[in-house]
Amino acid sequence: MKSDNINQAVTILEENRLANTALEKLDSSVRPLDMGAAYKIQNSLNDKLSRSRLGSRSGFKIGCTTPVLQRYLDIHEPIYGEIFSSTMYKDTAILDLANYVELGIETEMAVRLDTDLPNNGDPYDFEHIADAIDSVMISIELVDARYENFKTLDTPTLTADNFFNAGIVLGRPIADWHELDLASLESFVTLNSKVLGRGKGSLIMGHPLNALTWLANKLCEQGHMLRGGNIVSLGSMVKTHWAKPGDTLHHHMAGLGSVSVTVKG
Repeated sequence: MKSDNINQAVTILEENRLANTALEKLDSSVRPLDMGAAYKIQNSLNDKLSRSRLGSRSGFKIGCTTPVLQRYLDIHEPIYGEIFSSTMYKDTAILDLANYVELGIETEMAVRLDTDLPNNGDPYDFEHIADAIDSVMISIELVDARYENFKTLDTPTLTADNFFNAGIVLGRPIADWHELDLASLESFVTLNSKVLGRGKGSLIMGHPLNALTWLANKLCEQGHMLRGGNIVSLGSMVKTHWAKPGDTLHHHMAGLGSVSVTVKG
């Protein structure tokens, strides 16, 4: 994909996100045809967004790491996007629907890294990744379908636009997380005091840290890397809930605590 076409795609996606409008599609002349081009557009887009009102690039989300989301989106590989500092919340978030095209809520767990994970020549394995983690947190990923109909769009286009990410709600950091069996922890989700869904950590690629391992190696392949202090949300254990005015969603995991989102507008 030519650099001029990448720049045109970046401009369209940046303007669409900052204006909070619904994109129909990218024109064929600037639409990424493969995932390599999609991630190049995403990286350039995020560089521009970080210099606007969204703030620093503070971490990553990994989508489609669980069967429920793979079936829902008909995408059968992990995909990452980035998270900006201005879209991060602690414990709870009160959100106005007017600030989103179509706000969705996904229930996840996240990690904060302690050290950088540069390309050292060999792929990272589970043990190396576990040693690089500072803390584990319960999380909610905020997603936004910034499109007239996301189901009609191709995967590279969705990837170029940060794969729906619109923010994250983080719970209390758990530094002694090694005492927890992350794969066995269960996500328990209520919507307006009624049970919405449940799902275990093992749904995330067999073990949540397998998703983190995938991301570390994927970034190294692309000439990038995870850095100490980065937040990474690892994938939703329950199907996306598309928010409505008045919704209050609580997400609880034994050993990790709770986070919540309330929606107005």
